[in-house]
Amino acid sequence: MNDAHLHIVVNHFPIIGTIFGIGILVTGLLLKNNSVKNTAYVLFIVAAIFGAFSIATGEGAEKIVEDFPNIGKAIIHEHEELAEKLALVLYVMGGFSLFALFLSFKKNSKEKLVSFFILGLGIASLFLIQKAGTSGGEIRHTEIRDDSTVSASSNENSSVQKESKEDNE
Repeated sequence: MNDAHLHIVVNHFPIIGTIFGIGILVTGLLLKNNSVKNTAYVLFIVAAIFGAFSIATGEGAEKIVEDFPNIGKAIIHEHEELAEKLALVLYVMGGFSLFALFLSFKKNSKEKLVSFFILGLGIASLFLIQKAGTSGGEIRHTEIRDDSTVSASSNENSSVQKESKEDNE
């Protein structure tokens, strides 16, 4: 299993885990159930860990696919930038979730305030989740790209191919 394969395996969990975590946290807040909220916190922590794995395998995946036809460095760079921002948000959410778990076990009244902060951060992260997930999908799924991205990466690859042909002659 190479880095590209590992990246594909681990990169979905931060997205799906965060979305499920938001739903579970909302449910826990509505039901006023600490066990349900604690489940959401654990899910956010695990999503942050998988986010770190995704970032760690992303560089190796980039090296494998960057020279494939119709991909190009620009689309990979865009995905990389969005993924790094998302990872930072996930790390913050994971850190606050760890703190919220501690407060919950200590029965501290501040836990509810922290849970609303985590919920707000989670909802705000949905924008980055959508952007990073879509840009990652566009790397290999050219059918979901808009026309400008396809033509830009095709032109970039065409110029790279022309240069390599000229070098070979």
